[in-house]
Amino acid sequence: MDKIIYKQKDKIGYLTLNRPDKYNAFDKEMLCEFEEFITARIYDNTVSVIILDGGDAKGFCAGLDMQTLGPEIFAMQPADAYNAQARLSRMMLGLRRIPQPIICCVHGAAAGIGFSLAMASDIRILAEDAKFSAAYINIGLGGADMASSYFLPRLIGSGRANEFLLTGNWLTAKEAMDLGFASRIVPKEKIIETATELAKVMAGKNPLGLRMTKEAININIDAGGLEACLQIEDRNQMMLAFGMHVNQEKKE
Repeated sequence: MDKIIYKQKDKIGYLTLNRPDKYNAFDKEMLCEFEEFITARIYDNTVSVIILDGGDAKGFCAGLDMQTLGPEIFAMQPADAYNAQARLSRMMLGLRRIPQPIICCVHGAAAGIGFSLAMASDIRILAEDAKFSAAYINIGLGGADMASSYFLPRLIGSGRANEFLLTGNWLTAKEAMDLGFASRIVPKEKIIETATELAKVMAGKNPLGLRMTKEAININIDAGGLEACLQIEDRNQMMLAFGMHVNQEKKE
């Protein structure tokens, strides 16, 4: 893989988008590499937390590389174009399906699919110059794309989310913090360091507990009510408690 770079140190994985000359815009090769990465993580118990960042590019991710992917998609038959669209959007589902929490470090612009990558992550740490745009609507498409209409209203509420999805206007780092979209704003040179500090805390927890916490959050954000949420939490806690008891007995 050369369009993305993945390194692992102890239980922490570092995933870096690597098309700096194209503002980390996704082309077909980058899409394939990202899909491969997600597939490999589903059953990967060697890594507990993943840190995602934009590397040395001027911004985190400018979206799709419309110079290469755009003409290719628009030249397809409708069914093939639909499959291509679904393939792109399912990357967001993949990020939620993998068991490892994802800390997304954003500097500069995160537009289109770049915005969605941040939304699909579990924790967002922003550089002071970070900004976001649901840019799909700015190129004549719908503003609800790449899971944006699912994630953004849940992250900041439908009132402001509707505005950004319908206008394509930029969401600044300060607005993102004020609206509860991100956890922290730090100087750009500190984003990986800050993410690593958080990742070390999480990686020190019970690996199964960490995984089941992400799973419960994913399920309960769409739960039908309090009782359904409690059933998931109760199930997880009893499974974990039983596992701890069994391990203690083995030690004795």
